[in-house]
Amino acid sequence: MLAVIRENTAALQQPPPINPEVATRWLEAFLRDELIERRGIGRAVIGLSGGVDSAVTAYLCARALGAENVYAFRMPYKSSSPASLADAQLVIDALGIHARTIGITGAVDGYLQFEPDADARRRGNVMARTRMVVLFDQSAKLDALPIGTGNKTERLLGYFTWHADDTPPVNPLGDLFKTQVWALARYLGVPQALIDKAPSADLEADQTDEGDLGITYARADAILAQLLLGYNDQQLIERGFDARDVGLVRRRVDSTHWKRHLPTTATLTNTAINEFYLRPVDY
Repeated sequence: MLAVIRENTAALQQPPPINPEVATRWLEAFLRDELIERRGIGRAVIGLSGGVDSAVTAYLCARALGAENVYAFRMPYKSSSPASLADAQLVIDALGIHARTIGITGAVDGYLQFEPDADARRRGNVMARTRMVVLFDQSAKLDALPIGTGNKTERLLGYFTWHADDTPPVNPLGDLFKTQVWALARYLGVPQALIDKAPSADLEADQTDEGDLGITYARADAILAQLLLGYNDQQLIERGFDARDVGLVRRRVDSTHWKRHLPTTATLTNTAINEFYLRPVDY
């Protein structure tokens, strides 16, 4: 009996699994429905960073809409790693999607010249928001829709730039933990180099997501999955999770709650948009 309890406890500490075949079929249908059926738009615009999230998004869009209807944009800053451009090219070549490189150094530095003391966080936010300006303008030019690439782990931990990474109106990966995105990448045939590389925002040399977060994605996903089921911190610790990891994840989720919502509106009437007034299709 003790062995069974230990086995179940160990299973709880693993990231949540996924059926990649079923998930792929569902996400393809989701993209076709949201773009073509609901919006009458048959083209997608994606910021291709060289990371696994944007690569998986590109693969899903190509399958759902056809490679000829997917437009990938690489938007390097002067400090971006050349390897990121090369990894993005692997995806472009594999899928045969449209591609263009638009450097953002001039636009970013045009503003930062007035803020020479901006730290790495502020500079990264300016880069992320500049990239979104490019994507939305290109979407207007191409009669296409920008597609988001943020995963569930990043969103829950608040590891994204508000009104940048989360801005695109459609996001196929938003309900997938990072470890599930990796599983989907392997199923879709994303180049192994992108799957194996350490996730990074590519803001400076040797910077990694897990280094910034202070926890691996595998451990974070396992904890997040249990938090979302309603387990409190003490219950998670009793189930074998490290107290430090549980506290770290809890603090990040609680302190970034505001980032997962639209701007808060001061409510003066009973028809405040997004507060009370919602058409039936908005629910």
